Amino acid sequence: MLRRSLENRDAQTRQLQDAVTNVEKHFGELCQIFAAYVRKTARLRDKADLLVNEINVYASTETPNLKQGLKNFADEFAKLQDYRQAEVERLEAKVVEPLKAYGTIVKMKRDDLKATLTARNREAKQLTQLERTRQRNPSDRHVISQAETELQRATMDATRTTRHLEETIDNFEKQKIKDIKTIFSEFITIEMLFHGKALEVYTAAYQNIQKIDEEEDLEVFRNSVYPPDYSSRLDIVRANSKSPLQRSLSAKCISGTGQVSTCRLRKDQQAEDDDEEDEDLDVTEEENFLK
Repeated sequence: MLRRSLENRDAQTRQLQDAVTNVEKHFGELCQIFAAYVRKTARLRDKADLLVNEINVYASTETPNLKQGLKNFADEFAKLQDYRQAEVERLEAKVVEPLKAYGTIVKMKRDDLKATLTARNREAKQLTQLERTRQRNPSDRHVISQAETELQRATMDATRTTRHLEETIDNFEKQKIKDIKTIFSEFITIEMLFHGKALEVYTAAYQNIQKIDEEEDLEVFRNSVYPPDYSSRLDIVRANSKSPLQRSLSAKCISGTGQVSTCRLRKDQQAEDDDEEDEDLDVTEEENFLK
């Protein structure tokens, strides 16, 4: 009867031990991966800072509108890195550290398991010794009674440690579930806060880029590169760069105009000649009348 009870409690202890081992394994993996996630986020922040510096350096060499737009973008992007820094610090405090603390918690639970296993081993040893004593000296009541007393003490100690272990592991399991909910809730909240701020910042950065006046900056560029009479020279070049078809049409227009003028000139000359002939005829008729 006692032997069966010991076997049942040993099975229970192994199950509790497996629960602690499972938490130790997976919480350790989660801690390492979350820590790597935080480190990569911090490296992304550092690279973004380098990008901000380079954008500012480049902006200082550009035309006014582009310069202002890039600097405003860089300011917004730098603001985003402040939010990213806050994200890193919060993840470290609210996610990584609680997971890391489970290393100490698991160690304490293993100590409890070790104490329970030690007490049960002592109980099993005393039980074995009592059985041997009864087999070897069944008539020696003093030795048997002494062995029974040692077994009773060992059983009481094992029962006490087992009860303590059960309460401890129960609290451990309860706290584990609560901590998992808290840790992942904190992770989600931190990420939502960051990405919410990121959306606001990126919206402002996008608007700053869209406000860049391309035409005005192009005019500034042209004025800085080309001479003051560039516009008039450009008009001359454009006039001289007409296509052959345009030149043919222009020539035809000029030719047509000349022909019309020539016809009109000929008609006018003929009318003058007719008038002169009429005058000569009138003079001749007048002379003949006088005669």
